[in-house]
Amino acid sequence: MGILTAAAAAIRRGLARTAEALVGLRAFLAGRRIDEALLAEVEKRLLAADVGVRTTREMVASLRRDWLAGKVSRGEEVVPFLKQELRRRWEGLDCSLARATTKPTVILVVGVNGSGKTTSVAKIAASLKAEGRSVMLAAADTFRAGAVAQLEIWSRRLGVDLVKGAEGADPAAVVFDAAQAAVARGVDVLLVDTAGRLHVQETLMRQLTKIRDVVARRIPGAPHEVLLVLDATAGQNAIRQAEVFTKAVQVTGIFLSKLDGTARGGVVMAIRDEMGLPVKLVGVGERPEDVEPFDPETFVEGMFSEDAS
Repeated sequence: MGILTAAAAAIRRGLARTAEALVGLRAFLAGRRIDEALLAEVEKRLLAADVGVRTTREMVASLRRDWLAGKVSRGEEVVPFLKQELRRRWEGLDCSLARATTKPTVILVVGVNGSGKTTSVAKIAASLKAEGRSVMLAAADTFRAGAVAQLEIWSRRLGVDLVKGAEGADPAAVVFDAAQAAVARGVDVLLVDTAGRLHVQETLMRQLTKIRDVVARRIPGAPHEVLLVLDATAGQNAIRQAEVFTKAVQVTGIFLSKLDGTARGGVVMAIRDEMGLPVKLVGVGERPEDVEPFDPETFVEGMFSEDAS
C-alpha cells in the first residue's frame, strides 16, 4: 500500500498529534553527531508520542548499541533507524481478520463504554459486505439504553440481518439465538456486539466470558476472532484495557477507533510489545466506509509525517 493513497492520507491525518510529538525530530537531528544528549532527546520524543516506556527504552538501547558499534553516527540516520525498528516489530505478525474453514466466521467485538464499539461493528460489517460476504449482527449489548436501537439503525442502513433481544435480556441468550440463526441461514460472518462494560467490573467480565463459551458450544472453533475496540485517544490506559479484556476473552486483535487527529497512535506499538496483539483495523472517520486494514508501513510513515493535512 503506497503512502500517497487516499487511505494513507487518512491514516496520516489521524496520526497528526502523534507526528506533532515527533515533527521537530529531523530538524533537531540535522547536522548533529549522535551522543548521549541526542539519545535522551529521542527517548523524550518517543514517550511524548505514546510509544510506551518499554518500546522506547528498547529502541533507544538498540540505537545506542549501533552507535557504540560504529554502525550509525549522524543524526540524519536516526529517523530511518527508528522507522525500521518499528516496522520490525510487526514482522511475521498476521494483521488480517480470521476466516473460518466452515461458515459462519464468528467475530466477537468487545470494548469499554465510549470507545466507539458499536460504530466499529458497523464499519466491520460494511467492510465485509463490500468484500461480497454475507453478514449477521448480534445485538448483545442489552444493558445500555439505546444500544440495540443503534445497531438496528446500522443493520437497516447496511442491509444486513440483525438478531436482538429485549432490553435487559441475557446477552448470552441473544448470542445463542444469533448463532443458531447464522448457522441456519448459512451466513458468512456473525458479528457480535457486546456490552460496553467497564473493564474494572469483574461481574460484567464474567458475563463476557459466558458469551464466549456459549458461542463456542454452538459453533465449534468460535469465536474465530475477538476484536478489542480501543479509542486511539486513550493513550497508555489502552494497555490496561487490553490486559483485562485479554484475560477475560483471549483477545486476538485490536480495532483502533477514533484515529481522527486527536490521537497518539504510538500506543499501538506499546500494545504490540506488551501484549503481542496485532492491530487489525483502523477507524479513520464517522462513516461506515471509514475503516482501513492496518498496514505497518503506512502507519509508521504516518507517525513521522511532517504533512498531516
